[in-house]
Order: sequence, then structure tokens, then C-alpha cells
Amino acid sequence: MNIQDLQEIIKLMEDSDLSELSLEGENFKLSLKRGAQPLAVLPKPLTSMPSLDVPNQKQEVNACASEDKNVHWIKAPMVGTFYSSVSPESSPFVGKGDRVTEGSVVCILEAMKVMNEIHAECSGEILDILVENGAPVEYGQALFKVKLI
Repeated sequence: MNIQDLQEIIKLMEDSDLSELSLEGENFKLSLKRGAQPLAVLPKPLTSMPSLDVPNQKQEVNACASEDKNVHWIKAPMVGTFYSSVSPESSPFVGKGDRVTEGSVVCILEAMKVMNEIHAECSGEILDILVENGAPVEYGQALFKVKLI
């Protein structure tokens, strides 16, 4: 293939509806793509977000930022489903007022059918459990409020 052949192929693509072309010969391989792919038409952006029925989500975020240094927030390291115990018949890993030590299991997050144990990052007393058993959680969402000891 010479430069004149290549120019003819490019001209052919320009004059037609071809957007992609691949050729392979004994001593060459050519792949051409024309321009960017057309963008899908997107709906107009919302001017305000619809209300999601997530109780106290804004309060949790504000509390995390404004709380004193003796409080630690155990947050979800991933998206998943929150479970307070190993099974529905088992007692919860922790309850309000319980003391935890660094590394102790506080809950399980299920993500893609995998059960992930979530461990306390510090020693302290559980002041509040912010998620109900079986509830979906987002990455970074506060799960527990812990008073540092």
C-alpha cells in the first residue's frame, strides 16, 4: 500500500457514511476511525434534586464536620447493604453504649454477594448506630458514632 492508496481510502471515507475501516494485508495493518462518536442527546439538567427519603443524611454530614475531637465516625468503606449481625437469629455485633476496641467487628457490609466485616478503627463507646439493619449504604456514609476512650 502506498500513500496514494491511503489518500484514496481517506477520500472514500469522507465521501461516504463510513466511520470506521480496518484493512490488513501481508505487510501492513490499517485501522481508520472518523471523528468522535456522536453524543447522545441528554435531558435538561434538574434545577433542584428531588427529595430522597433518607432521614438525617444532611444532619449526619454536618455533625461529622462539627463534632468535637473526642468523637470518631466509623464510615462505610464501600457501597453495600448494612447488617448488624451474622444472621437474623444472631445478636448484633455492637449496640448503643457498648465498648469496642480497635479491630473489633462492628458490622457486615454485603457487596456483590460478598460479606465484608467492618472493623472499628479506634477504641471507644458506641454513642449511636446511624443505619438500620438491612439498609443500603453509600461509600463514606457514617455508620457509627464512637466516643473515643
